[in-house]
Amino acid sequence: MRYTPNTEAERRAMMDVIGIEDVAELFTDIPAEHRFPDLQLPDPLTEMEVVWEMNELAGENATMSQLASFLGAGAYRHFVPAVVDMVISRNEFYTAYTPYQPEISQGTLQAAFEYQSMVAALTGMDVANASHYDGATAVAEAAIMAINVARLKRKKIVISPSVNPMYRQVLRTYTQGMGLDIVGDEKNENDFHALLDLCDNDTAAVIVQNPDFLGQLHSPEEMQDLADAVHAHKALLVVATDPIALGLFTPPG
Repeated sequence: MRYTPNTEAERRAMMDVIGIEDVAELFTDIPAEHRFPDLQLPDPLTEMEVVWEMNELAGENATMSQLASFLGAGAYRHFVPAVVDMVISRNEFYTAYTPYQPEISQGTLQAAFEYQSMVAALTGMDVANASHYDGATAVAEAAIMAINVARLKRKKIVISPSVNPMYRQVLRTYTQGMGLDIVGDEKNENDFHALLDLCDNDTAAVIVQNPDFLGQLHSPEEMQDLADAVHAHKALLVVATDPIALGLFTPPG
């Protein structure tokens, strides 16, 4: 979008309306010594000098290639093949929005198809979505889907405290105003039995994470028992997971 500034005549007309002679009068509430303070910045550096300086600063840190990492919370050490940088530099990967002109967006559609195919293979599911921004919004959308599956007759969502806290916050923000009762994460008790105790005839979904925020991995048998118990309440089980982990662990499908 081009920047089209106001003309001098337009600026003068606006200043006449509000009764000022100079634009600087709009900032008189800010003390003069704070309007354009001396920032005391060092002399400018060339790009190469900046790279050198940043590398020297970074060299003072220990990296995950030198030490074992126990950061957790999704900050895991992943190997990213060099071809990934080349592929994601293509135009069809620059946006998460769905194309509305398929005749000129075949590359985007191909990328979405490949992504959905890979996710379906990893999860063992028949279908996969390709229109969510991230895992947090996917969890929120799953909760809303569960509410809709229940035809809005169930308004309770039970969520484990071991689910990523950012996911839980997005869920509450996303569903604000929908009249939902989101419970289960008031106490830091990573116990599926405690979640099931909260289930009743008003429960639409139970949300857990595997591997969870604390790095704990729940066994396939444990997950199946949980699913059976949740389904006995005619509710849905929502599982947030790391798709890469599904290449090693038993997938939900």
